[in-house]
Amino acid sequence: MGQSASEASMQGDLHAPRKPRLVYLIAMVAAVGGFIFGYDLAIISGAMIFLKSEFALSPNQLGFAIGCALLGCLIGPILGGTLADRLGRKRTLIIAAFLFGVSAIGTALPRNIYEFNIFRFIGGMGVGLASVVSPMYIAEMSPARIRGRLVTINQLAVVVGLLSSGIVAYFLSFGEHWRWMFASESAPILLFIVGLALVPESPRWMVQKNRLKEAMDVLTLIDGRQNAEVKMKEIAGATEKRGTLAELVRPGMRIALIIACALAIFQQITGVSILLMYMPIIFQKAGFHQASDAIFQSMIVNIWNVLCTIAAMLVVDRIGRKPLLLLGTAGMAVGLALMGAFFHWQKTGVYVVLTMFICVGAYVVSLAPLAWLIMSEIFPNHLRGKAMGIASLCLWIACFLTARYFPPLVAHFESEYGTPASAFWLYAGISMLAFLFSLVVVPETKGRTLEEIGASWTKGRRSAERPMAS
Repeated sequence: MGQSASEASMQGDLHAPRKPRLVYLIAMVAAVGGFIFGYDLAIISGAMIFLKSEFALSPNQLGFAIGCALLGCLIGPILGGTLADRLGRKRTLIIAAFLFGVSAIGTALPRNIYEFNIFRFIGGMGVGLASVVSPMYIAEMSPARIRGRLVTINQLAVVVGLLSSGIVAYFLSFGEHWRWMFASESAPILLFIVGLALVPESPRWMVQKNRLKEAMDVLTLIDGRQNAEVKMKEIAGATEKRGTLAELVRPGMRIALIIACALAIFQQITGVSILLMYMPIIFQKAGFHQASDAIFQSMIVNIWNVLCTIAAMLVVDRIGRKPLLLLGTAGMAVGLALMGAFFHWQKTGVYVVLTMFICVGAYVVSLAPLAWLIMSEIFPNHLRGKAMGIASLCLWIACFLTARYFPPLVAHFESEYGTPASAFWLYAGISMLAFLFSLVVVPETKGRTLEEIGASWTKGRRSAERPMAS
C-alpha cells in the first residue's frame, strides 16, 4: 500500500478528508473488473455481424452464441457469494480475472461455433463473479457519505468498457478482424491483475475472519483514525452472527431480498440492456446497412452512455437513489414507446438514433447503476455475500432469457406485423412496472451506513419497515 502502520497512526489524529484519495484508487482498481465485464459482454455486439456470416448462424443459433456467455454468468453468482465469504473479496476477483484471460484467448481462436460458445461460457463465469464481488467490495470499502458515487464508478467502468469495445470493433470491422476483437480483452485483464495485487482486502470481511488489527489498519487508511474507531465498533457488532440462507427469508429480511431480486430482474427485462447488446443489428434494421455504419452509430450512443453515467455518479449521493430510479424508469418507458412508434410508422434512421439516446440515458442514470448499488447496500455484513449471490443470479437469469429470446421475439413480430414495434411497446410496459415498484417499495439508502441499513430490517416490524420510507 506504500504506507506504514505508524504513518497510518499519525493520520489517525486527523479527521478524514471529505474525498479520501486511497478509497477512490481502491474503487478504480476494483472497477477494472466492471470494465472487463462491459467489454467482454459488448465486444460480441460488433463481432456478431461477422460471426453470423462466418458460421452461417440462424437467429436461434445467433441468440445462443450471444446468450451462452450469460449462461456462464449464472454460475458466477452461485459461486461468487460463497467464494467471497470464504476466500475474501480480493481473491475472488483474482479468480474472475483468470477466467477472463482464458476466455479472451479461447474466443479469439475457435475453429467452430461450439468451441466459441464454450469459451464465451467461461468468460461469462468471470463476468458473473466480478458483477457480484466488485460492487460489494467497493461498498464495503467506502465511507457512507460517498458510497453511492464510489459504487457507481463500477458502473462507469462498465459503460467505458462498452464504449471501448465499440471503438475497437469499429476499427477492426473494416478488415473483418473479428478474432482480434476478442483477443484485445487481454490488455485490461493484465491491468486488473496488477491492480488487485496492490489493494487491501475488505475490512468487513477481515472482521468476520477475526483479523481485527488488519481491518483497523485498512479502515484508518481509508477514513482516518477517529472514524475508523467508531466504524470498527459498529462493524464488529454487526458481524457477530454467521449468515444462513434461512435468515434471508425471515420477516423483515425477506423484504430486502425481494427488493434486491426485483431490481436485478427489472434491470434486464425492461429492454434497454438488450438494446445496448443488439445495437448494431437494430441500427441495420433502422437503415444503416453497412456493418461499419451500424457499429459507428452504436459507438456514438455509447459515448452518450458514458456521459450519463458520469452525471449519475455526481448526483447519486445528493439527489438520492429513489428519485433517480423514478426519473429513469419513466424516461425508459417514454423512450421505448417512441421507438416502437417510429418503427411502426417506418420513421427510422436518425429517429431511432435519437430515441436510443433517450432510452439509454434514462437507463444509465437509474436501473443500470442503482440496481447494483442498492443490492450492495441493503443487506447486513454477514448476509451480504449470499444475498448478492442470489440477487445477481436472478439478474443473470433474466439477462440470459432476454438476450436468448430477443432475436426470435423480433423475428416473430416482424413476421406477424411487418415491424418490430410491438417488442419495444412490450418493454415500455415493463418499464412502467419498474417505475411503480420503485415508487411503492424501494427504500432510500442515501447517507446511511451499511450497518445501519442492514440492522434496520431486523429490529422488529416497525424498524424493519423504516427503510421503506421514501
